[in-house]
Amino acid sequence: MKLYRARETAVSLFYRGGAIVSFVLLWQLACSVGLAPETFVASPATILGTLWQYFQDGSLYRHSSASLARASYGFLLAVAVAAPLGFMLGGWFKNFERVAGPLLSFLGQFNPFALFSVFMLLFGIGELSKVAMIFWVAIWPILYNASLGVKTVDPLHVKLARSMGMGRFRLLWKIVIPSSASFLFAGLRLAAATSFFMLIPAEMMGASRGLGWLIINAQVNYQIPKLYTGTLVIVVFGIMIDAFFKFLEKKVVVWKEAKALS
Repeated sequence: MKLYRARETAVSLFYRGGAIVSFVLLWQLACSVGLAPETFVASPATILGTLWQYFQDGSLYRHSSASLARASYGFLLAVAVAAPLGFMLGGWFKNFERVAGPLLSFLGQFNPFALFSVFMLLFGIGELSKVAMIFWVAIWPILYNASLGVKTVDPLHVKLARSMGMGRFRLLWKIVIPSSASFLFAGLRLAAATSFFMLIPAEMMGASRGLGWLIINAQVNYQIPKLYTGTLVIVVFGIMIDAFFKFLEKKVVVWKEAKALS
């Protein structure tokens, strides 16, 4: 069985890696023969050279650390606010759901790009406005998925737990949260990815460093290799963040399910 799984994993990695390598080789070939002129499209070799230059002079660390800090602050603040609200909106607190549900649904329809000016007026052009923008786009996936997860909890499990004298908060911890953990993690993954990709527009507001600033600055100054390099770094970070939450979900959801059955 282990040998079969290892073989399946190797085959899967071969196909995935082969597709990526083929794409990069075709990209490089198109740039080399002039089908994709480097005045508009940087070749993979040029991008890697620029990335190595950023690594050597410390620019990669400086811009990446600034962007990761902003994304982390906004994301963690969204988790702290949205996760409790989502559980409360899932029908666990009926009166709160009736009062706050319509308002939150209304606020969730606001386009974050249309709120740029509002955030700048309220928080200025410093770090707070950037964190607020990331918080705004991250809060809704967590809120909606947490709420949906609570609504999908099997009512028979809830009735059985109540018949055994389990209190509301113990029921929430033992039954509701474990049963809705997969939905919550889906919201966390989406919110984390959204937080990071929102850096580009967020860092347009008075930033002097960051991956988003790097891309915008390269676009304004028509520095094509730097533009593609900054985009590549954001994509790689996005893949790493998604992989991290997938790994965490496998560990935590299994633990929660075991806890619910104990």
